[in-house]
Amino acid sequence: MTTVNLALGAMNFGTLLDEHASFDLLDRFVAAGGTMIDTANCYSFWSDPSGTGGQSEHVIGRWLARRPGVRDRVYLSTKVGAEPTGAGEWPASREGLSGPAIKAAVQDSLRRLGTDRIDLYWTHMEDRAARLEDTVGALADLVDSGTVGRLGCSNHPMWRVERARQIARSNGWTGYTALQLSHSYLRPRPDTPVPGQNHRFGWASEEALDYVQSDPQMTLWAYTTLLNGSYTRADRPLPEAYRHPATTLRMAALTEVAGELGVSRNQVVLAWLTGGDPAVTPIVGVSDATQLDEALAGVALALTDEHRERLDAAG
Repeated sequence: MTTVNLALGAMNFGTLLDEHASFDLLDRFVAAGGTMIDTANCYSFWSDPSGTGGQSEHVIGRWLARRPGVRDRVYLSTKVGAEPTGAGEWPASREGLSGPAIKAAVQDSLRRLGTDRIDLYWTHMEDRAARLEDTVGALADLVDSGTVGRLGCSNHPMWRVERARQIARSNGWTGYTALQLSHSYLRPRPDTPVPGQNHRFGWASEEALDYVQSDPQMTLWAYTTLLNGSYTRADRPLPEAYRHPATTLRMAALTEVAGELGVSRNQVVLAWLTGGDPAVTPIVGVSDATQLDEALAGVALALTDEHRERLDAAG
């Protein structure tokens, strides 16, 4: 079976989606050749009465426990650094990225997931209160021990990413080889607030895209790829930040290409991401089988050179 370049976003598993619905989506995803599952230790503290996360990891762990043999067929991706740890307003109350915080968090994630290893471990958001050497060293120790296979960072400025990688190189440690950022076909106006995006450095900027293009070791995973349904759903209008002339032109091109191919705009966006330079691994959160099937069809879609050129040139 051919695997697919799609990560199933599990943010809402165990909160907005109950265990039965989550299990069904996970089963359908794996049956279709999906392997990559993306979560975080803090998912989803804002949706749970407890005010803390871990629900998504718990659901995935219970699913794996009831599916003998499936653990070796999936690629688990989870994160550290953003989980609330006590009283106070988030993000000031988050666990952060000190060495002890990382080592404690990974053990909690392993327990919830019911596994002895995490395939890709992300630092969820930067922590300038922690010494970068301590963060990088703690992460490298996890790789050396076999607890973690690969390291990535999400929502970090590129200069911090490169500084962390230089520390790793200087010490002979394993460093970051993946970025996770918000990226889609439409882009908001610069320096304009977007509802739900609370990471200052969460965007796949031109600099970040160039950084990935220039380094064959580095890959890019993208979240909010479908803009929470705004490409296809009339009840999900684009936020104000996306309402500018370039959006009008790009939406027109997107609609034309989708019509010519007989597919949805969502599917064209996913094909544009996975087939571009750099190629992107989209993270897509879905709530039902129809949405999952649409996403799977999107990453399987190959755009022609003419369609891609038209999409790239618009706006």
